[in-house]
Amino acid sequence: MGMTMTQVILAKHAGLERVEVGQLIQAKLDIVLGNDITTPVAIRAMEQAGLEQVWDADRIAIVLDHFVPNKDIKAAEQSKQCRQFAQKHGIRHFYDVGKMGIEHVLLPEQGVVTAGDCIIGADSHTCTYGALGAFATGIGSTDMAAGMATGEAWFKVPSAIRVELTGTLPETCSGKDVILTLIGILGVDGARYQSLEFTGEGIASLSMDDRFCICNMAIEAGAKNGIFPVDDVTLAYLKGRSEREPVVYTAEPDAVYERTVTLRLSEMQPTVSCPHLPENTKAASALSQIRIDQVVIGSCTNGRMEDMETAYHILKGKHIADGVRCIIIPATMQIYRECVERGYVTAFIDAGAVVSTPTCGPCLGGYMGILAAGERCVATTNRNFVGRMGHTDSAVYLASPATAAASALTGYITAPSRKGVYI
Repeated sequence: MGMTMTQVILAKHAGLERVEVGQLIQAKLDIVLGNDITTPVAIRAMEQAGLEQVWDADRIAIVLDHFVPNKDIKAAEQSKQCRQFAQKHGIRHFYDVGKMGIEHVLLPEQGVVTAGDCIIGADSHTCTYGALGAFATGIGSTDMAAGMATGEAWFKVPSAIRVELTGTLPETCSGKDVILTLIGILGVDGARYQSLEFTGEGIASLSMDDRFCICNMAIEAGAKNGIFPVDDVTLAYLKGRSEREPVVYTAEPDAVYERTVTLRLSEMQPTVSCPHLPENTKAASALSQIRIDQVVIGSCTNGRMEDMETAYHILKGKHIADGVRCIIIPATMQIYRECVERGYVTAFIDAGAVVSTPTCGPCLGGYMGILAAGERCVATTNRNFVGRMGHTDSAVYLASPATAAASALTGYITAPSRKGVYI
């Protein structure tokens, strides 16, 4: 029986000819990632274990993004601990105020991760990097500590679900609608500890931003990782960006999958995940009677340049509905700067939105957009659990940037139209 793409990558990094589903392996790592919340826990774990050195200061990335600029004293202390650790060990990929960004957008942008890598990160959405043809998965802070010290991690080899993509997306839809539709089919545990491996001729029509978004939310179906094959789109993105030579791995011709799910991209429609689980999906057009209080456009899921461009084209020359707060967060300083240079920030402000420097802030109910009891938010984030963005009596509706921007203009959940505005 042949190996899937994920299994091939894991076998290579474990120094094995082949691996089988369920096999426990010890694999060499290319990158270990932590943020301002998870890294301090890993630092303490290293100290308690008596580990005084890191395995490779160039292969560790620490990104201060959740509560930065610091929102309170605790956040400030956590960031200080990360700064001191990075300085002590000479961590080259350390991103603080002024050059930080949301980790899962920043690392691909800066070329820190690349095709063929084996990556662990103490953040569940580390699976984002599968868009580059890498094996990337979230782990706990203790595993991060071990990874920083040894450059290795153990895995149980996952089985896989093949997701076949055909056709092309309508102009009203993006990668967010694809992954929400898939989660609606699979459920939040339908791919538990499995790899979501995307295949099919439809991949060629998806941008890198679409692919990053799709892999980012693989975890919301319970998946161990999501992964796309490396094609010309991937290689064009990596050219001149990747700090290491990309390595292209492919699934074996007779690779075995637990099941195949086929998604016809041309049949996609603007999709919304209703409270309080990402699997609770409905067509945006069926939710037009739901009044909203807030819109958030940003996060590691949808804070990329294409997302900003989509929001700009919908909001330009218009105004946010009365009673609606619209928060727009470009995911990196580079994206923020490009938004300034293109005139997007001016258009957003003229439309009545507020624009923030990069932060995860509102996504996890941290700051920059906390919800009160009874309030509803349309967000381009990745989770809508009870109390995710604030009060336990608030509600989060997950949607694409186009749906979120259109909804900001009407004050109700609104499907974007073919003209890129709204119905």
